[in-house]
Amino acid sequence: MSEFLSQGGYGAYVWGAYGLTLILLAGEIWQLRRQRRTIFARLSRMVRLRTRRERGDPA
Repeated sequence: MSEFLSQGGYGAYVWGAYGLTLILLAGEIWQLRRQRRTIFARLSRMVRLRTRRERGDPA
């Protein structure tokens, strides 16, 4: 097991690369979810404004 983790002396590089990749993937997922929430909020606001305008209600 120790030999597997040390990766022939390159363990810090190998496991660091895996760790950085996981961190970046998690950040990408977080950013996409935040962006999705923002887009849906904007669309909802646009629908509300369009509905008000069609009914003749003041903004």
